[in-house]
Amino acid sequence: MFKCDCCGQCCKNVGKVKILERLADESGACRFLDAEKNLCKIYKSRPLFCNVDAMFKVFFEDKMTREEFYNLNYEVCEKLKKRII
Repeated sequence: MFKCDCCGQCCKNVGKVKILERLADESGACRFLDAEKNLCKIYKSRPLFCNVDAMFKVFFEDKMTREEFYNLNYEVCEKLKKRII
């Protein structure tokens, strides 16, 4: 299972991703993000692309290993935390 530290940076930056723009509020953050708790308000029914494990299974399982996919996701996490993206 993907180890998310719940920093909220991916959710705070959905407006920067073209296919996710519709989820963004006026600040560019996901409209389903509880900003006080840094948690998703619709976690159990969140979109597929918000679920790293489901995305791997549906779109990437035949293209790379789970470890490779996780590592790519962790790289993006670190860049978001450092505001490189």
